[in-house]
Amino acid sequence: MRLLGRDLAMDLGAASTRIYVKRKGIVLDEPSAVMCDGRTGKIIAYGAEAAAVGVGGRTCWPVRGGLPADAELARRMVRHFLRKVHWHPYARPRLVMALPGDSTPIDRAALHDVAYEAEARTVRLVPHALAAALGAGLPVTDCAGHMVIDIGRDTARIAVLSGESVVAASSVPYGGQAVNRAVIRLVEREHGLLLDESEAESAKRRAHDGAREVVVRGRDRDTGRERELAVPAGQIFEAAGPPAESIARAAMETVERCPAELAADLGERGVMLVGGGALLRGLGRRLREALCMPVRRAERPLECVALGLGRCVDELGLIGRFRSGRA
Repeated sequence: MRLLGRDLAMDLGAASTRIYVKRKGIVLDEPSAVMCDGRTGKIIAYGAEAAAVGVGGRTCWPVRGGLPADAELARRMVRHFLRKVHWHPYARPRLVMALPGDSTPIDRAALHDVAYEAEARTVRLVPHALAAALGAGLPVTDCAGHMVIDIGRDTARIAVLSGESVVAASSVPYGGQAVNRAVIRLVEREHGLLLDESEAESAKRRAHDGAREVVVRGRDRDTGRERELAVPAGQIFEAAGPPAESIARAAMETVERCPAELAADLGERGVMLVGGGALLRGLGRRLREALCMPVRRAERPLECVALGLGRCVDELGLIGRFRSGRA
Protein backbone atom coordinates (compact mmCIF):
# COMPACT_ATOMS: atom_id res chain seq x y z
CA MET A 1 0.00 0.00 0.00
CA ARG A 2 2.91 2.36 0.62
CA LEU A 3 3.72 2.21 -3.08
CA LEU A 4 0.38 3.88 -3.76
CA GLY A 5 1.61 7.00 -1.99
CA ARG A 6 0.33 9.15 0.83
CA ASP A 7 -2.46 11.69 0.86
CA LEU A 8 -0.98 15.14 0.24
CA ALA A 9 -2.12 18.74 -0.13
CA MET A 10 -0.17 21.12 -2.34
CA ASP A 11 -0.47 24.89 -2.27
CA LEU A 12 0.97 25.81 -5.67
CA GLY A 13 1.65 29.51 -5.22
CA ALA A 14 3.36 32.00 -7.50
CA ALA A 15 5.99 32.73 -4.82
CA SER A 16 6.17 29.45 -2.86
CA THR A 17 4.96 25.87 -3.02
CA ARG A 18 3.96 24.14 0.20
CA ILE A 19 3.16 20.47 0.69
CA TYR A 20 1.11 19.14 3.58
CA VAL A 21 1.28 15.44 4.50
CA LYS A 22 -1.73 13.86 6.14
CA ARG A 23 -1.49 14.04 9.94
CA LYS A 24 2.07 15.41 9.75
CA GLY A 25 1.56 19.01 8.65
CA ILE A 26 3.59 21.13 6.24
CA VAL A 27 6.76 19.24 5.34
CA LEU A 28 7.95 21.29 2.35
CA ASP A 29 8.02 25.06 1.84
CA GLU A 30 10.17 26.24 -1.07
CA PRO A 31 10.10 29.02 -3.68
CA SER A 32 8.19 28.13 -6.85
CA ALA A 33 11.34 28.69 -8.85
CA VAL A 34 13.20 26.77 -11.56
CA MET A 35 16.72 27.68 -12.72
CA CYS A 36 17.75 26.98 -16.29
CA ASP A 37 21.18 27.09 -17.85
CA GLY A 38 21.52 30.34 -19.80
CA ARG A 39 23.08 28.63 -22.84
CA THR A 40 21.46 25.22 -23.09
CA GLY A 41 18.13 25.86 -21.33
CA LYS A 42 18.61 22.70 -19.24
CA ILE A 43 17.12 22.79 -15.75
CA ILE A 44 19.87 22.95 -13.13
CA ALA A 45 18.02 23.72 -9.89
CA TYR A 46 14.60 23.89 -8.23
CA GLY A 47 13.12 25.66 -5.25
CA ALA A 48 15.37 27.41 -2.73
CA GLU A 49 18.49 26.66 -4.74
CA ALA A 50 16.97 28.13 -7.91
CA ALA A 51 15.86 31.31 -6.11
CA ALA A 52 19.21 31.91 -4.37
CA VAL A 53 20.82 35.25 -5.26
CA GLY A 54 24.20 35.00 -6.95
CA VAL A 55 23.74 31.51 -8.38
CA GLY A 56 24.46 31.19 -12.10
CA GLY A 57 21.66 30.59 -14.58
CA ARG A 58 18.27 32.06 -15.45
CA THR A 59 15.59 31.81 -12.75
CA CYS A 60 12.02 31.20 -13.95
CA TRP A 61 8.79 31.37 -11.97
CA PRO A 62 6.45 28.95 -13.78
CA VAL A 63 3.34 29.64 -11.68
CA ARG A 64 1.13 32.71 -11.98
CA GLY A 65 -2.01 33.34 -9.99
CA GLY A 66 -2.03 29.80 -8.58
CA LEU A 67 -2.01 28.25 -12.07
CA PRO A 68 0.75 26.95 -14.35
CA ALA A 69 2.11 29.72 -16.55
CA ASP A 70 4.74 27.44 -18.09
CA ALA A 71 3.20 23.98 -18.07
CA GLU A 72 6.41 22.05 -18.73
CA LEU A 73 8.49 23.82 -16.06
CA ALA A 74 5.59 23.67 -13.58
CA ARG A 75 5.15 19.93 -14.16
CA ARG A 76 8.84 19.20 -13.61
CA MET A 77 8.95 21.42 -10.53
CA VAL A 78 5.87 19.76 -9.00
CA ARG A 79 7.29 16.31 -9.70
CA HIS A 80 10.60 17.31 -8.07
CA PHE A 81 8.82 18.55 -4.93
CA LEU A 82 6.59 15.47 -4.71
CA ARG A 83 9.60 13.18 -4.95
CA LYS A 84 11.32 15.12 -2.16
CA VAL A 85 8.35 14.36 0.08
CA HIS A 86 7.87 10.72 -0.97
CA TRP A 87 10.31 8.11 0.22
CA HIS A 88 9.78 5.86 -2.80
CA PRO A 89 10.41 6.95 -6.43
CA TYR A 90 7.34 5.06 -7.70
CA ALA A 91 4.88 6.30 -5.07
CA ARG A 92 1.82 8.04 -6.51
CA PRO A 93 -0.09 10.19 -4.01
CA ARG A 94 -3.66 11.34 -3.85
CA LEU A 95 -3.38 15.10 -4.14
CA VAL A 96 -5.58 18.00 -3.00
CA MET A 97 -4.93 21.40 -4.65
CA ALA A 98 -6.50 24.85 -4.65
CA LEU A 99 -8.49 26.10 -7.64
CA PRO A 100 -8.51 29.92 -8.06
CA GLY A 101 -11.98 31.40 -8.19
CA ASP A 102 -11.51 33.12 -11.56
CA SER A 103 -10.11 30.06 -13.32
CA THR A 104 -11.56 28.82 -16.60
CA PRO A 105 -12.22 25.19 -17.63
CA ILE A 106 -8.94 25.36 -19.55
CA ASP A 107 -7.10 26.50 -16.38
CA ARG A 108 -8.75 23.68 -14.44
CA ALA A 109 -7.63 21.14 -17.03
CA ALA A 110 -4.10 22.55 -17.01
CA LEU A 111 -3.90 22.15 -13.22
CA HIS A 112 -5.10 18.55 -13.50
CA ASP A 113 -2.61 17.83 -16.28
CA VAL A 114 0.35 19.19 -14.31
CA ALA A 115 -0.58 17.09 -11.27
CA TYR A 116 -1.15 13.88 -13.24
CA GLU A 117 2.00 14.29 -15.31
CA ALA A 118 3.88 14.81 -12.04
CA GLU A 119 2.68 11.30 -11.10
CA ALA A 120 -0.26 12.06 -8.81
CA ARG A 121 -2.74 9.16 -8.56
CA THR A 122 -5.87 11.26 -8.16
CA VAL A 123 -6.44 15.01 -7.92
CA ARG A 124 -9.16 16.86 -6.07
CA LEU A 125 -9.61 20.61 -6.38
CA VAL A 126 -10.89 22.83 -3.57
CA PRO A 127 -11.89 26.48 -4.11
CA HIS A 128 -8.91 28.64 -3.19
CA ALA A 129 -10.94 31.02 -1.03
CA LEU A 130 -12.43 28.18 1.03
CA ALA A 131 -8.98 26.67 1.60
CA ALA A 132 -7.65 30.06 2.76
CA ALA A 133 -10.62 30.56 5.09
CA LEU A 134 -10.24 27.09 6.60
CA GLY A 135 -6.53 27.67 7.19
CA ALA A 136 -7.26 31.02 8.84
CA GLY A 137 -9.71 29.37 11.22
CA LEU A 138 -12.90 30.97 9.90
CA PRO A 139 -16.17 29.06 10.50
CA VAL A 140 -16.97 28.46 6.85
CA THR A 141 -19.84 26.07 7.66
CA ASP A 142 -22.14 28.77 9.08
CA CYS A 143 -24.39 30.95 6.94
CA ALA A 144 -22.89 34.28 8.04
CA GLY A 145 -20.75 36.24 5.60
CA HIS A 146 -16.96 36.22 5.78
CA MET A 147 -14.46 38.03 3.57
CA VAL A 148 -10.97 36.76 2.82
CA ILE A 149 -8.32 38.79 0.99
CA ASP A 150 -5.32 36.74 -0.11
CA ILE A 151 -2.40 38.92 -1.26
CA GLY A 152 0.09 36.78 -3.14
CA ARG A 153 3.15 37.44 -5.27
CA ASP A 154 1.33 38.60 -8.38
CA THR A 155 -2.38 38.67 -7.52
CA ALA A 156 -4.72 39.76 -4.73
CA ARG A 157 -7.83 37.61 -4.47
CA ILE A 158 -10.98 38.81 -2.70
CA ALA A 159 -13.82 36.45 -1.80
CA VAL A 160 -17.01 36.58 0.27
CA LEU A 161 -17.98 33.21 1.73
CA SER A 162 -21.17 31.89 3.25
CA GLY A 163 -22.45 28.38 3.93
CA GLU A 164 -19.42 26.54 2.51
CA SER A 165 -19.61 28.33 -0.83
CA VAL A 166 -18.14 31.40 -2.51
CA VAL A 167 -20.85 34.05 -2.91
CA ALA A 168 -18.76 36.67 -4.73
CA ALA A 169 -15.12 36.87 -5.76
CA SER A 170 -12.72 39.05 -7.71
CA SER A 171 -9.00 39.45 -8.25
CA VAL A 172 -6.62 42.27 -9.15
CA PRO A 173 -3.02 42.07 -10.42
CA TYR A 174 -1.65 43.85 -7.35
CA GLY A 175 0.38 41.57 -5.11
CA GLY A 176 3.85 41.58 -3.64
CA GLN A 177 5.48 42.29 -7.00
CA ALA A 178 3.41 45.44 -7.43
CA VAL A 179 4.64 46.69 -4.05
CA ASN A 180 8.22 45.85 -5.03
CA ARG A 181 7.91 47.88 -8.23
CA ALA A 182 6.40 50.76 -6.26
CA VAL A 183 9.36 50.64 -3.83
CA ILE A 184 11.78 50.70 -6.78
CA ARG A 185 10.08 53.75 -8.30
CA LEU A 186 9.93 55.61 -4.99
CA VAL A 187 13.62 55.03 -4.12
CA GLU A 188 14.69 56.13 -7.60
CA ARG A 189 12.49 59.24 -7.49
CA GLU A 190 13.40 60.31 -3.96
CA HIS A 191 17.03 59.19 -3.73
CA GLY A 192 18.31 58.58 -7.27
CA LEU A 193 19.15 54.97 -6.45
CA LEU A 194 18.27 52.10 -8.81
CA LEU A 195 17.25 48.87 -7.06
CA ASP A 196 16.65 45.46 -8.54
CA GLU A 197 13.54 43.53 -7.55
CA SER A 198 15.36 41.20 -5.15
CA GLU A 199 16.66 44.19 -3.18
CA ALA A 200 13.19 45.77 -3.12
CA GLU A 201 11.72 42.49 -1.85
CA SER A 202 14.39 42.33 0.86
CA ALA A 203 13.68 45.92 1.90
CA LYS A 204 9.96 45.22 2.10
CA ARG A 205 10.54 42.16 4.29
CA ARG A 206 12.88 44.01 6.62
CA ALA A 207 10.32 46.80 6.98
CA HIS A 208 7.90 44.14 8.29
CA ASP A 209 10.16 43.61 11.30
CA GLY A 210 9.57 47.06 12.77
CA ALA A 211 12.83 48.80 11.83
CA ARG A 212 12.65 52.58 11.51
CA GLU A 213 15.11 52.55 8.63
CA VAL A 214 15.97 49.97 6.00
CA VAL A 215 19.42 49.91 4.40
CA VAL A 216 19.28 49.17 0.67
CA ARG A 217 22.03 48.72 -1.87
CA GLY A 218 21.72 49.76 -5.50
CA ARG A 219 23.29 51.63 -8.39
CA ASP A 220 23.48 55.42 -8.39
CA ARG A 221 21.37 56.77 -11.23
CA ASP A 222 23.89 59.51 -12.12
CA THR A 223 27.29 57.91 -11.52
CA GLY A 224 26.47 54.26 -12.10
CA ARG A 225 28.37 53.29 -8.95
CA GLU A 226 26.97 51.03 -6.27
CA ARG A 227 26.13 52.60 -2.95
CA GLU A 228 24.10 51.99 0.18
CA LEU A 229 21.30 54.14 1.50
CA ALA A 230 19.15 54.12 4.66
CA VAL A 231 15.53 54.51 3.59
CA PRO A 232 12.92 55.43 6.24
CA ALA A 233 10.50 52.55 6.75
CA GLY A 234 7.66 55.05 6.37
CA GLN A 235 8.58 55.47 2.71
CA ILE A 236 8.28 51.71 2.18
CA PHE A 237 4.76 51.89 3.62
CA GLU A 238 4.00 54.91 1.41
CA ALA A 239 4.97 52.88 -1.65
CA ALA A 240 2.34 50.29 -0.74
CA GLY A 241 -0.40 52.92 -0.93
CA PRO A 242 -1.51 52.63 -4.60
CA PRO A 243 -1.63 48.78 -4.61
CA ALA A 244 -3.57 48.85 -1.33
CA GLU A 245 -6.08 51.32 -2.78
CA SER A 246 -6.61 49.08 -5.82
CA ILE A 247 -7.23 46.08 -3.55
CA ALA A 248 -9.65 48.13 -1.43
CA ARG A 249 -11.63 49.22 -4.52
CA ALA A 250 -11.90 45.63 -5.72
CA ALA A 251 -13.05 44.57 -2.24
CA MET A 252 -15.76 47.27 -2.16
CA GLU A 253 -17.01 46.19 -5.60
CA THR A 254 -17.13 42.59 -4.38
CA VAL A 255 -19.20 43.58 -1.33
CA GLU A 256 -21.63 45.47 -3.59
CA ARG A 257 -22.40 42.23 -5.44
CA CYS A 258 -23.44 40.48 -2.20
CA PRO A 259 -26.94 40.30 -0.69
CA ALA A 260 -27.63 43.02 1.87
CA GLU A 261 -27.66 40.61 4.82
CA LEU A 262 -24.19 39.33 3.97
CA ALA A 263 -22.88 42.87 3.55
CA ALA A 264 -24.19 43.61 7.05
CA ASP A 265 -22.34 40.56 8.38
CA LEU A 266 -19.11 41.83 6.83
CA GLY A 267 -19.52 45.19 8.53
CA GLU A 268 -19.51 43.33 11.85
CA ARG A 269 -17.10 40.45 11.17
CA GLY A 270 -14.72 42.31 8.89
CA VAL A 271 -11.93 41.04 6.64
CA MET A 272 -9.34 38.32 7.14
CA LEU A 273 -5.98 39.02 5.46
CA VAL A 274 -3.87 36.08 4.33
CA GLY A 275 -0.89 35.60 2.03
CA GLY A 276 2.60 37.11 2.08
CA GLY A 277 1.33 40.61 1.33
CA ALA A 278 -0.67 40.56 4.57
CA LEU A 279 2.64 40.97 6.45
CA LEU A 280 3.26 44.47 5.09
CA ARG A 281 2.98 46.90 7.99
CA GLY A 282 0.29 49.52 7.59
CA LEU A 283 -1.68 47.57 4.98
CA GLY A 284 -4.39 46.53 7.43
CA ARG A 285 -4.87 50.14 8.54
CA ARG A 286 -5.18 51.34 4.93
CA LEU A 287 -7.79 48.70 4.12
CA ARG A 288 -9.67 49.36 7.36
CA GLU A 289 -9.96 53.07 6.53
CA ALA A 290 -11.02 52.40 2.93
CA LEU A 291 -13.57 49.64 3.69
CA CYS A 292 -14.87 51.02 7.02
CA MET A 293 -14.87 47.53 8.53
CA PRO A 294 -12.58 45.55 10.85
CA VAL A 295 -9.47 44.07 9.23
CA ARG A 296 -7.32 41.44 10.90
CA ARG A 297 -4.43 39.28 9.82
CA ALA A 298 -4.40 35.49 10.09
CA GLU A 299 -2.10 33.97 12.67
CA ARG A 300 -0.09 32.17 9.95
CA PRO A 301 -0.89 34.16 6.80
CA LEU A 302 1.74 32.57 4.57
CA GLU A 303 0.52 29.06 5.30
CA CYS A 304 -3.26 29.51 5.36
CA VAL A 305 -4.02 27.92 2.00
CA ALA A 306 -1.74 24.95 2.68
CA LEU A 307 -3.26 24.46 6.15
CA GLY A 308 -6.79 24.68 4.75
CA LEU A 309 -6.01 22.13 2.05
CA GLY A 310 -4.40 20.02 4.76
CA ARG A 311 -7.66 20.00 6.70
CA CYS A 312 -9.33 18.63 3.58
CA VAL A 313 -6.69 15.88 3.46
CA ASP A 314 -7.16 15.04 7.14
CA GLU A 315 -10.96 15.13 6.78
CA LEU A 316 -11.74 14.01 3.24
CA GLY A 317 -15.46 14.42 3.89
CA LEU A 318 -14.98 18.19 3.75
CA ILE A 319 -14.21 18.05 0.04
CA GLY A 320 -17.52 16.46 -0.75
CA ARG A 321 -19.36 19.41 0.80
CA PHE A 322 -17.44 22.02 -1.19
CA ARG A 323 -17.94 22.86 -4.83
CA SER A 324 -14.74 21.15 -5.78
CA GLY A 325 -13.41 19.16 -8.68
CA ARG A 326 -12.41 15.56 -8.93
CA ALA A 327 -10.76 13.60 -11.70
